[in-house]
Amino acid sequence: MTPETLADTTLPPVPLTVEGASVLHQMMRVRWPAWRALSSTDRAAIVDEAAQALAAMEQPNDGRQSAVYSLLGHKGDLLLVHFRRSFAELNRAELDLAHLRISDYLEPATSYLSVIELGLYESTSKVYSELAAKGVPPHSEEWQREIEAVLQRQRQAMAPRLWPAIPSAKYICFYPMDRRRGESANWYTVPMPDRQRMMHEHGLVGRRYAGDVRQIITGSIGFDDWEWGVDLFAEDPLVFKKLIYEMRFDEVSAVYALFGSFYVGLRVPAAELGSIVG
Repeated sequence: MTPETLADTTLPPVPLTVEGASVLHQMMRVRWPAWRALSSTDRAAIVDEAAQALAAMEQPNDGRQSAVYSLLGHKGDLLLVHFRRSFAELNRAELDLAHLRISDYLEPATSYLSVIELGLYESTSKVYSELAAKGVPPHSEEWQREIEAVLQRQRQAMAPRLWPAIPSAKYICFYPMDRRRGESANWYTVPMPDRQRMMHEHGLVGRRYAGDVRQIITGSIGFDDWEWGVDLFAEDPLVFKKLIYEMRFDEVSAVYALFGSFYVGLRVPAAELGSIVG
């Protein structure tokens, strides 16, 4: 049996990934009747308190940042996006906002918890093949040392993508997604070389839009109801439609992708919070 055949039959099917910022999306509704019942003086004081708190949170700080968006449509009024160094820090940000007076007039529509994730199909294939050729058993101590060395190099090389600032673009589009299961085509039964090829082809489409849209992929398996979250940031919202439509023709999307609800919003600086709820 050749090393290539051995790799096809015995090597782990799971591609390596590196993870970075912990991410929380909070979709909120304003309790408009209660809010409008307040005096203009009370509303102004409450908005000022919230704006000061959010102004401090919207400044990039070593992978820590929050941003506010005004949502379009019926799915909510506000979208709060938080990037932090850990889930514990996300929890602190959520609690800090809950303690503001404005929280009495907001109610959650939904939320999404995930971590920034970069898939390493190419590195995975290379290191798995090398270890197989040397006869290193999968999951052995030597295997784990070699894998961790690869991951550490990738974490250092990709640090700017793992711990980014929230893009300052005017528009955001967020949606969760799965790879379809329980159908005639199941992503998790496809051999890794085929998955690698499809993901490469999928990525080529995204690269053509690199100057118009910024994409941040987050992993949520074990954290939320879907498997991945996708954030797109752009100055022109039409690019969301064009990019996602073109990607639907890729094999990986056409055959295996299932999409959740889409949320589109406009960036609102903390100092202008009153323009939404004032």
